[in-house]
Amino acid sequence: MDSTTLDVDGSVMEGGGQILRVSAALSCITGTAIKISKIRAGRSTPGLRPQHLCGLQLLRDMCAGSLDGAVIGSTAISLAPGKLTSGKHLADPQTAGSVGLLLQASLPCALFTDASTQLCLKGGTNADMAPQIDYTVKVLKPILEKFGVHFDCDIRMRGYYPKGGGEVVVTVNPIKQLSPITMTDRGTITKIYGRAFVAGVLPYKLAKDMSTAAVRTIRREIKDLYINIPSLQEKEKACGNGNGIIIIAESSTGCLFAGSALGKKGVYVDKVGIEAAEILLRNIRHHGCVDEFLQDQLIIFMALANGTSRIRTSAVTLHTQTAIHIAEQLTQAKFTISKSEDDQNNNLTFIIECHGAGLSNPNL
Repeated sequence: MDSTTLDVDGSVMEGGGQILRVSAALSCITGTAIKISKIRAGRSTPGLRPQHLCGLQLLRDMCAGSLDGAVIGSTAISLAPGKLTSGKHLADPQTAGSVGLLLQASLPCALFTDASTQLCLKGGTNADMAPQIDYTVKVLKPILEKFGVHFDCDIRMRGYYPKGGGEVVVTVNPIKQLSPITMTDRGTITKIYGRAFVAGVLPYKLAKDMSTAAVRTIRREIKDLYINIPSLQEKEKACGNGNGIIIIAESSTGCLFAGSALGKKGVYVDKVGIEAAEILLRNIRHHGCVDEFLQDQLIIFMALANGTSRIRTSAVTLHTQTAIHIAEQLTQAKFTISKSEDDQNNNLTFIIECHGAGLSNPNL
């Protein structure tokens, strides 16, 4: 690799796969060659797992680039990007690796192509330690539309741990330039809704019990809103057995928050419903405008946007700090984080402000 290659330390801050996803995506978009070392050094099993390898190969294909060192377990890779082009792309890690995380890496790249791009992403649609596909569709997608981002998400098959087998087809429209966003006024919570589901051979009663436990937990704190969490049994469009719940709160100003949980062997389903409800309540108590799972996912879009974006949030997560660190390395974006006291509720929130790099799509 030549002297223009940027070295990225994969062990900094949260030291996980996010460093890989953000740096590889920005490499493809900016045309900057990168070398990532100490990949996932902060994890119990360092190096590339099948999902990370699959994501890197997807980005390499999208930008007609070259990828060196990319094998399972590798702790260092080099990516030299070519030109981003539209088309149909497939990513299949052959595991229950998260479809949502594959999309995190590939969606920003698809925005900078010359025409509509179709991504066929396989694996786990509802996987642990990753955003459920329902979160992507119901929370992330509407907020990204504020940047001018438009994509369709067709959930053709749901897949669960350990087999995976899910399939989501995402169609992304390119954009000339991203618009900045301002999300600093939370307003009031106006709706709470979601879905509790079972798939495969699991009995429908489990979904009902999750929903009931979640509603009961929320009711202790929020008494005056109708809560709609239907119970669903997935049969035809589900691979394997799984159960879980996602609950979404919507505000009068269009802010979205979510709490979700997946069932595990030996865990009572009541606890699954309660866990999701408590996560949701935690994320709406602070009067920020994004939840703890959305803030880091917005950083790359704020960095690319043409103008100044501002979002109000609760404590800034390590994932978000890591995404900011990588975005500032690979773009001209500048971030600042400032405290903002909410006098009415005596809650401490933070404003994340970004003067975006204003990248234009050279292919449009």
